[in-house]
Amino acid sequence: MKDDDKRMKEQKNHDNHGSHDKHKDHGDHGGHDHGDMVADFRRRFFISLVLTIPILALSPMIQGFLGVDWRFSGDMYILFGLSTVVFFYGGWPFITGARDELKDRSPGMMMLIALAITIAYGYSSLVVFGWEGKQLFWELATLVDIMLLGHWIEMKSVMGASNALEELVKLMPNEAHRLDDEGNAEDVPLSELKSGDRVLVKPGEKIPVDGVIVDGKSAVDESMLTGESVPVEKKEDDEVIGGSVNKEGSLTVQVEKTGEDSYLSQVIRMVREAQETKSKTQDLTNRAAKWLFYLALGAGFITLFVWLSLGYEFDMALERMVTVMVITCPHALGLASPLVVAVSTTLSAKQGLLIRNRANFEGARNLDAVVFDKTGTLTKGEFGVTDIVPAEGYEEAQVLKTAAGLEQNSEHPIATGIVNEANEREIDLGKVQDFQSLTGKGIEGRIGGEKINVVSIGYIESRELSYDRENFDKMSEDGKTVVFVLVEDKIIGMIGLADMVRETAKEAIASLKEMGVHSIMLTGDNRKVADWVAGQLGIDEVYAGVLPDDKANQIKKIKEDKGWKVAMTGDGVNDAPALATADLGIAIGAGTDVAMETADVVLVKSNPNDVVALMDLSRKTYRKMVQNLWWASGYNIIAIPLAAGVLAPWGIVLSPAVGAILMSMSTVIVAINAKMLKA
Repeated sequence: MKDDDKRMKEQKNHDNHGSHDKHKDHGDHGGHDHGDMVADFRRRFFISLVLTIPILALSPMIQGFLGVDWRFSGDMYILFGLSTVVFFYGGWPFITGARDELKDRSPGMMMLIALAITIAYGYSSLVVFGWEGKQLFWELATLVDIMLLGHWIEMKSVMGASNALEELVKLMPNEAHRLDDEGNAEDVPLSELKSGDRVLVKPGEKIPVDGVIVDGKSAVDESMLTGESVPVEKKEDDEVIGGSVNKEGSLTVQVEKTGEDSYLSQVIRMVREAQETKSKTQDLTNRAAKWLFYLALGAGFITLFVWLSLGYEFDMALERMVTVMVITCPHALGLASPLVVAVSTTLSAKQGLLIRNRANFEGARNLDAVVFDKTGTLTKGEFGVTDIVPAEGYEEAQVLKTAAGLEQNSEHPIATGIVNEANEREIDLGKVQDFQSLTGKGIEGRIGGEKINVVSIGYIESRELSYDRENFDKMSEDGKTVVFVLVEDKIIGMIGLADMVRETAKEAIASLKEMGVHSIMLTGDNRKVADWVAGQLGIDEVYAGVLPDDKANQIKKIKEDKGWKVAMTGDGVNDAPALATADLGIAIGAGTDVAMETADVVLVKSNPNDVVALMDLSRKTYRKMVQNLWWASGYNIIAIPLAAGVLAPWGIVLSPAVGAILMSMSTVIVAINAKMLKA
């Protein structure tokens, strides 16, 4: 306890910088499993690719196309064996995926791929063992390779599953200093704490539980939990939240809530619920694949029946049917979306936009409103000087120099703001002597032999000193914190401070207005502060005084009442449930890990302008994806009728080899088009 007493004495100078009190009215994603799936697709792709080389070399159709003859006894059986491995090993994810789509009665990409490779494998196997026709093992192998590559690229691009719940848990310390009846501290695991216990929280430590202060005073940083922009002065009988940081003095806290009842546990539960209820955007490729699946079945059977009705042999009719069904599944379709995804992910990363949820990012093009958290998002989350009001006969620079000279010995956020302003103006600060804290009222010291005070309104009124009420009231109405600067007990001026607005936030709000997107502010701060910030930025809609656990509900209300697609931008733990509830969650990169892990997109540069860039890239990505899907499947308009034999009476029948060339052209066009995506 001696060490604790010494620590408390060292901190005494910084305890209760009362002059800087604000006015009382201020108010299951498995990343490991996902990684295993990516590795599995990569492994299947490379093994299948290696096996495809001899399959192509052994295929009579490819040999004929190259003008060579590499045939030898038993070559077709080797070809069959290699193709069987590719079909069952490389094609297994698509076969099992098709089974799941069949169970759900929702055919998509998996059923289309499975249909093509199964027909190609089955028909080609019959040909090897005596059926009249041409085997298509080369088509099977290349189709499996392309589809595995496409899925690997896509899964790799969206990798980085959320670890939000783990990040939330990390906010809590592992142990607490529990006090016995004699006041001796013992380190115990949090699980051993129960309601009524007393714990010691030293300066700089995280508060381990929700509770009430029974001894001590300090500034507590709750910004990561509640969104309160500056540390809050706490004294006896004030409540504290587990996970917040004790900044200055030692505190004795009586435990009230532990485990599932704690505030942080409630936030964790809300994040989990919001993530589990988040809807999934239907993938464009799956929709295209669904219709191509029906088209493949319909066109295939129509082709079979027409050829048979015209009197042709079953072998001939079946070959036409197989050609149609296989050619309906274009190789390019497997790359149409993944290539655009990969390119846009690279572009976004270069711009400082880290995309974690592709579906929600692509939906950003349809957003109606962007909800911004105030502290740390629209503002810098730190005090800055907004007003200096000198008394008659004094200059601004003199007031600032005097205040900053004294404040340089304090570590309070208000002091930091005043000293930073003086440094920006390159004002030299004098040496401080006899520095001391005036409990609940401010600070005092001597500079150049003169007594200097920087104090709150409480100190001024207790001394019954006259001051400029008009300017004080005006700054207070704007939600600013006002301190008075005194020399030898005479007021020489007032300094107004506020959480500083980001210049980039003004530009972002203006750009969103031009795009027809509504900007909304959502904050736990009081109405005066919120309105002042909104006025600086040009935001018309403001929700102030919103409790941390109610932010997610407010997002739901905006979505339901107005029918809007809503994005949420924030940086604190208290924003995590709201980020998960919104149609698009955007985390400011300078914020907490949990906010970033819960978000769909992370803005690395903490620049609100990047919200605009994000929406713009989303629109361009979607356009490029639609173009690619047209290129990928549009060639079917020509290829399917030719493969079915509509021009057969004139001697024109599309051979599988020509079909392969058309497929290759489509794939090349899709790749080039994806690369042309620009931010």
